[in-house]
Amino acid sequence: MTLNPQVSAFLGMFEQFPPSGYASISVERYRELHSVPLQIGPPLEVERVEDLTIPLEGRSLGARLYVPPEAGASPPVTLFYHGGGWVICSLDTHDSTCRALARASGSAVLSVDYRLAPETPFPGPLDDCYEALRWARANASSLGVDGERIAVAGDSAGGNLAAAVAIRARDGGGPPLRHQLLLYPVTDADFETGSYSENGNGDYLLSTEAMRWFWGHYVGDTANPDPLAAILRHGDLSGLPPATLQVAQYDPLRDEGLAYAEALKAAVVPVEVEVAPGMIHGYFSLFEAIPDAQPYIDRAGARLKEALA
Repeated sequence: MTLNPQVSAFLGMFEQFPPSGYASISVERYRELHSVPLQIGPPLEVERVEDLTIPLEGRSLGARLYVPPEAGASPPVTLFYHGGGWVICSLDTHDSTCRALARASGSAVLSVDYRLAPETPFPGPLDDCYEALRWARANASSLGVDGERIAVAGDSAGGNLAAAVAIRARDGGGPPLRHQLLLYPVTDADFETGSYSENGNGDYLLSTEAMRWFWGHYVGDTANPDPLAAILRHGDLSGLPPATLQVAQYDPLRDEGLAYAEALKAAVVPVEVEVAPGMIHGYFSLFEAIPDAQPYIDRAGARLKEALA
């Protein structure tokens, strides 16, 4: 399938801007360029949005709780970890995404503002995400959610963190998870895959150069990354919660996402995998500009709803 026409129109908006020079651009400047959320029209309505502070040992994290319409008493909760290469983005850049996911799933969504690299490299962001999960379980009653029905979700680097949190929860005594929703996740530091060759030149929003830059800030040397960073290299994926995994046809990360789905299947973990034809990296969060992305949100939400019932 060729590039989706809505995606083509969206990409055309960026033709007037020069590409980022990753050899010279500073982290601060790159964050500034990507700090404004994409929002078209008023925010999607949910029943309640609450900014929170998660107190952890030696630090505190921001978070934002989204309670969907007609949630009733003690809805399930999904911990959401935003993408951005572990270096950029925030609660605000993924506000629309979390609202849409809450509405589609019927689950409360707790978006976690984990610390970013390079100031906090691996494993700091993962530690934040896992400890935020444990905090949410311990404080479910005060949050007004059901601590026995929990899932994790994330897009891109956030999908990487969600998958790693699921492994950490399995090995660290919980909390038990009902599901993991992985949206075009980063799973390896291999830049020689077919999808990198096909889609990594920068024509489709995310480039190989960008991913090398992100990985460098997160782990430093990518020759032998920790298997909780490059999760495709983890030696034991058994006993993990069922997964929904989505990837995009025109995404450098497509093949590593599909490879992770196959690795989960080989470990006898139930997986539903979907390749979004004609789509690019980030489509799930671009639904306001790319309406054809909405069905993927709906299907992901339905999977969460079923898993958390």
